Amino acid sequence: MKKLIAMMLILTLCIGTAALAEGSYRVGVCQLVQHVALDAATQGFQDALTAKLGDAVTFDVKNASGDSNTCSTIVNGFISDGVDLIMANATPALQAAVAATGDIPILGTSVTDYATALDIDDWNGATGMNVSGTSDLAPLEQQAEMLRELFPDAKKVGLLYCSAEPNSKYQADVITGYLEAMGYACTAYTFADSNDVASVAQNACDGSDVLYIPTDNTAASCTEAIRNVIEPAKMPVIAGEEGICAGCGVATLSISYYDLGYATGEMAYEVLANGADVATMAVRFAPNVTKEYNAELCELLGVKIPEGYVAIQ
Repeated sequence: MKKLIAMMLILTLCIGTAALAEGSYRVGVCQLVQHVALDAATQGFQDALTAKLGDAVTFDVKNASGDSNTCSTIVNGFISDGVDLIMANATPALQAAVAATGDIPILGTSVTDYATALDIDDWNGATGMNVSGTSDLAPLEQQAEMLRELFPDAKKVGLLYCSAEPNSKYQADVITGYLEAMGYACTAYTFADSNDVASVAQNACDGSDVLYIPTDNTAASCTEAIRNVIEPAKMPVIAGEEGICAGCGVATLSISYYDLGYATGEMAYEVLANGADVATMAVRFAPNVTKEYNAELCELLGVKIPEGYVAIQ
């Protein structure tokens, strides 16, 4: 009888362990670079999934330090480890994940335009692939209106961004259309990587009345270098997101990257726990935008901010 009871206990333990394993999930997170916005998105993603799944989900979070090739190495490691889902934080991380697997569900975040990032011509809101996620695109027309509100007498707008980031070019092209319709002359000033940010920023200052920097990962990691140029030149910058604005901008129409990551985590729960088909899930956007300003830099540059803006803390 004792042997029978012992066997039953062992069998119960085995069944319980198998059930736990069956209901547990491993998620690989590939983040392009350490930066306040991307860090917030990753944290929001983890918090959302943990709130839904508790200890049943484990994360392997890796940072590529701004190197696209490292993104590929990280993603291939996730595939070898048999993760259940990959979260790709920023466009190069998403592109590396898509190139590496067509089977494991991929959710992107901090990606501006999925059609551009994935070279999809017939865009209908869903990728039709093993990919979906959230977009960090703030309304570009409203950003153009912000620039006009703050600098109505400016004539020349310089658009400063990294030529290696297709989503940055997309934003620059779209907002150029809005700005030119308002009567501004627009010129693109592009840098290939962080090595020539300062020199290109100086050229942009020399040829512009105001600068616009879109949501751009390289610019976000080089705000100190940009500020070292724009501050002595007394050149105001309208930024595409809060992190860049906090570093070198005067104002932005920004989203919450934490909320964006949280929304991505909610999508991940639908995929992992409820079996949602990632290929048919529409890309989602941030629910709210906020007019923000950099109080310190505005004071240094003599930029007056009207009511309705919130100071970046």
